[in-house]
Amino acid sequence: MSPTRISHSSPSYRPRRPARRGALIATATALALTGAGIGAWTFLAPGPGIQGLSDGTVLDGRKAAQVSAYVSAEAAGAKNKLHATLDGTAVPVTAEGARLKLALPRLTEGRHTLVVAGDSSIPFASYRKVVGFSVDATAPKLEVAAPVVKDGAAPVTITGRASTDAEVTVNGKKVPVDKAGAFKVTVPKGTPVATIAAVDRAGNTTTQDVSARGRRPMIRAAHITAIGWGDDTLRGNILSLVRSGKLNAIELDVKDEDGEVGYASQVPLARQIGAAKGYYDARKAVAEIHKAGAQVIGRIVAFRDPKLGAASWKAGKRDQLVLTPAGQPYDGGHYGALSFTNFANPVVRKYNQDLAVEAARLGFDDVLYDYVRRPDGPLSHMRFPGIGGATPEQSITSFVADTRTALRPHGKYLGVSVFGIAATRPTEIAQDIGALVKVTDYIAPMVYPSHWGPGEYGVAQPDTAPYAIVQRSLADFARQAKGTQTEIVPWLQDFSMGSTYGPTQVAEQIKAAAANKMNSFILWNAGARYQGAALQQIAKH
Repeated sequence: MSPTRISHSSPSYRPRRPARRGALIATATALALTGAGIGAWTFLAPGPGIQGLSDGTVLDGRKAAQVSAYVSAEAAGAKNKLHATLDGTAVPVTAEGARLKLALPRLTEGRHTLVVAGDSSIPFASYRKVVGFSVDATAPKLEVAAPVVKDGAAPVTITGRASTDAEVTVNGKKVPVDKAGAFKVTVPKGTPVATIAAVDRAGNTTTQDVSARGRRPMIRAAHITAIGWGDDTLRGNILSLVRSGKLNAIELDVKDEDGEVGYASQVPLARQIGAAKGYYDARKAVAEIHKAGAQVIGRIVAFRDPKLGAASWKAGKRDQLVLTPAGQPYDGGHYGALSFTNFANPVVRKYNQDLAVEAARLGFDDVLYDYVRRPDGPLSHMRFPGIGGATPEQSITSFVADTRTALRPHGKYLGVSVFGIAATRPTEIAQDIGALVKVTDYIAPMVYPSHWGPGEYGVAQPDTAPYAIVQRSLADFARQAKGTQTEIVPWLQDFSMGSTYGPTQVAEQIKAAAANKMNSFILWNAGARYQGAALQQIAKH
């Protein structure tokens, strides 16, 4: 049977200029290759385009879940003759207004081919549209080394490696990446945080924040409560130590052991449970301390929180407290009823993290957690609802890590107060120093001589041997922090408990810390009455 010719009456016929001989041959060849039919020659008409997908497109996971494909209204009249396949499997075609929707299944990661074909309204003609696309739902790899900062006043070099198909930016600026995905960039001095982002061709993004400040610079601080700050004499005495050059930081309570927030916090839960007390104006206090020449450390007593504990119990939210096996609040015999909240509970964790972020926004230079631990006592006597398969140490460490991530955009330091015994007995109160040094800027061990038992570290009576017990106990912390950029900033005893502590005993502890190359410290006196005679003036560089 001879090929049927296209007549002049065919709708596809249009008078044209005479074609060159080569063009005619190419057209005939194309028709022969694409339109062979049984007993007739056919050809592929332009047909409708596919809306929503383009050939060569790469979709990320989010776009892949939302993508829709349509055929324009041009083909609406050919619904019954139109068929589509995705990777060889038929795709349902449904009418949607003046267009046809291709009901794509859930797209998996990898390459896909969508074919739309059908009969044209033109006699003896058909069309076929092929779209090849890919789904890439995997975020690019990104590894950034913690920068080594030797001089806080100098530019900082950041290095890392990303997936080879990713574009890398540091604080929003594109940086060169070599064929292996490695990059190296220098950020200006004083940059608190560098945000590194890797974006692949599909739009998947991986980000990582790194501190560009390095180690926490030397701090010599003293503690004062929220109520104490409102006392003119106590506030004046501690500020005089700053102005005389003996202290360069003040630790001011944000949330204390009673669960009270010292200023008029705007954190919703703090206001809901009546914890926001307004004993001092936070912005005013920070400004006054800064003007005197010191930095401000905001202490947050995390999980010992009678305010939140009582409110949670009253509201029937028992999971927000540490419980006994019988489901009653655990107090360990000396904390008081409803005093210890559950570090594994998301609400409790978020509350403390929200206070940390609020303090950062108010101008506090550091956040220092205290009571970031489980209650002391046998584990068999307590339950932590929601802890899952994690150990108490792992749960505490993850809470601290989450807080550090939340604080990084604000450029603040994070410290963690720990028991002196934690260096050698991490499970006793769930403070794993080896893990915590990886997620904090500094560890603040409470190595008060009066709190050690007889014979600890080979010291018969630690209370009467402040140098020996402090020097030996801090050596264990120094060992665990070695190789990291985490500082050890010990809490030192400036109060009498058993033995009388005067300037000599305080000075002995400072010397013991220095013997471990720890020139930072925080003094504790619950009444904020400090012995300036024990302190040396801070050398100016």
